[in-house]
Amino acid sequence: MDRRQQKSRKAIFEAFSLLLEKKRYSKITVQDIIDTANVGRSTFYAHFETKDELLNAICEEIFDHIFESLHTDDSCTLKDRNSALSSKLSHLLWHLREQKNKISAFLIDENSELFLRYFKQHLTILFADFSNSANKSIPKAFVTN
Repeated sequence: MDRRQQKSRKAIFEAFSLLLEKKRYSKITVQDIIDTANVGRSTFYAHFETKDELLNAICEEIFDHIFESLHTDDSCTLKDRNSALSSKLSHLLWHLREQKNKISAFLIDENSELFLRYFKQHLTILFADFSNSANKSIPKAFVTN
């Protein structure tokens, strides 16, 4: 993706996030998004087929960014893993606090199910990574469910 496309995509993301803070998801139209982002309709559709696809892309971006550095190195000791998990959870909570307005907007409408599914999916992976080499006395189902 070239810089112009990245700039357009960023403008669309920011416009959609701003609109979610002001309006319910079901009330936001593609026209609202392109007007707020100051992009053309063809630019929007070059990136996303629907506003649902845009919502998916935003959730993916948020969670990929937050969780990309959170996976644990398999060579760590249990003590290192406990420390790493604590650090990773702190990192996660910091991001949630930093993006609380955006996240709150995701949680107040029908789009909350999608957001929570991404969140649970990523947390399950994080805890599964930890439990795979952590204390074997903790049942894996307990950690991942």
